[in-house]
Amino acid sequence: MKTERIKTDILIIGGGTAGCYAAVTAAEDSDKRILICEKAHIKRSGCLAAGVNALNAYITEGRTPQDYADYCMKDAAGIAREDLLLTMSERLNSVTERLEKEGLVILKDENGRYVTRGNRNIKINGENIKPLLAGMAERLPNVSILNRVNITDLDVTDDRVNGAFGIGIENDTFYIIEAGAVLIATGGAAGLYKPNNPGFSRHKMWYCPFNTGAGYAMGIRHGAEMTTFEMRFIALRCKDTIAPTGTLAQGVGAKQVNSLGEVYEQKYGLTTSERVYGTVAENAAGRGPCFLRTKGITPEQEQSLLKAYLNMAPSQTLHWVESGELPGEYNVEIEGTEPYIVGGHTASGFWVDKDRASTIKGLYAAGDAAGGAPQKYVTGALAEGEIAAESMLRYLGGSSPRSIAEESIASHENEISRFLGSSGNSESPYTTEQLEEAMQTAMDSYAGGIKTNYRFSENSLDIADRRIAQLMTLSDSLRAGDMQELMYIYELRERLTVCRTVTAHLKARHETRWHCFAENSDYPERDDEHWKVFVNSRLVNGKTEIILRRVNAP
Repeated sequence: MKTERIKTDILIIGGGTAGCYAAVTAAEDSDKRILICEKAHIKRSGCLAAGVNALNAYITEGRTPQDYADYCMKDAAGIAREDLLLTMSERLNSVTERLEKEGLVILKDENGRYVTRGNRNIKINGENIKPLLAGMAERLPNVSILNRVNITDLDVTDDRVNGAFGIGIENDTFYIIEAGAVLIATGGAAGLYKPNNPGFSRHKMWYCPFNTGAGYAMGIRHGAEMTTFEMRFIALRCKDTIAPTGTLAQGVGAKQVNSLGEVYEQKYGLTTSERVYGTVAENAAGRGPCFLRTKGITPEQEQSLLKAYLNMAPSQTLHWVESGELPGEYNVEIEGTEPYIVGGHTASGFWVDKDRASTIKGLYAAGDAAGGAPQKYVTGALAEGEIAAESMLRYLGGSSPRSIAEESIASHENEISRFLGSSGNSESPYTTEQLEEAMQTAMDSYAGGIKTNYRFSENSLDIADRRIAQLMTLSDSLRAGDMQELMYIYELRERLTVCRTVTAHLKARHETRWHCFAENSDYPERDDEHWKVFVNSRLVNGKTEIILRRVNAP
């Protein structure tokens, strides 16, 4: 294993939506050295890897940023940071215009106006949106990119970040990266719970399966304050293909109906979590399966749907064509996914200030990694990347990168050598995949997964936490044959770390505010009087310490 030591002004961990745009902003506004580390390749990494057919956060004509912030607050049942939502919303249109100038195709009507989809969305041809973003970063001379480099840990002393450690998946290199400021842009966490589809198809899920909660885990381990992990996200999706449903609901006005043909969505409510809850409740009452009612749409609408899904979820179009069950003739069956932790749809993530600075000095978060501001989607992640970049430049001023102590370097080298079997025992009684399956089973059964209709209790959460702790201990004995397998070990440990924070947060909120997202059978009612608070946490001496902060706190 080779060792390479790098010094940079700004280190960006994760080359997805927020990471790329942060790099572009920082590079264009300064002569600072910026380094992006991406464990895949920035051309096709992150949530935009396969493209997208709409921008779901945009201030349409007649609307204001305050309107968008109000919508987000309502959807989150009041548990969101209005200061973060407003600073994000004020930039949604400007980042959209920048992408259009760079070549993003935004659909326009006969009058040259953007084609809207509902009150907050505009339609795009976005199959190449990620290569476009990657190209913007790659062209800048002061931006360096390390693809296929997986960052495994931060280096933090006295609550200040000094840089990070990583492994080169294809060049067998241990990276020591010293930086003046670090941005966590690693996305959220998928794969914590048992998914809808088993075995070979287990990665056919709503959220990017390669987002493991790495940034969350790094922050948690070093005592960063985290927020709202109990507000899990569960997507309402097309059954089996796990394709998006928003295009059906908003694109052709498809209503949610049960097997009797009854429209049930108004009965349970129209927030994101209530749409999932209504589907679960109808199935539990024996009125399932449930559908989005597309039968009877026009041939033109049907063709529009077939094309739209080719942009973002081609398996759905293939399913319609191969089965012969086209959406104009048959309703589309729907189901909920397993839970995810993702700050771009819910409010989970790092507790940050308006600059997107975390509670660790010099450490910032943006996009799905930043908490407090739900419903970011693509443009919100771009906006937060821009905000974080501007803030990091102010923080750095004329300072130089910090230094990482030799003892910390030696400790991380030894850990890698142990996992690679270089220090003796090269055998493990378990595989990474076996422990991952055990983790997902524990979370599914005891921490509110699909198996229990997303319900959990204090006692079941205790069991989940105990089992996850046991799996973390067992993961110490894992061994890797190469750097790819080593990355899988780190990804498992990241997920286990996030699981423990999730169970602690679920247990701390003594109410059911978001049906399905946090369905607490011990506390089935909402309690505004006592629980209109943020449930935050810090890891202190190996234990999760819960911190309650009032809503609207800075």
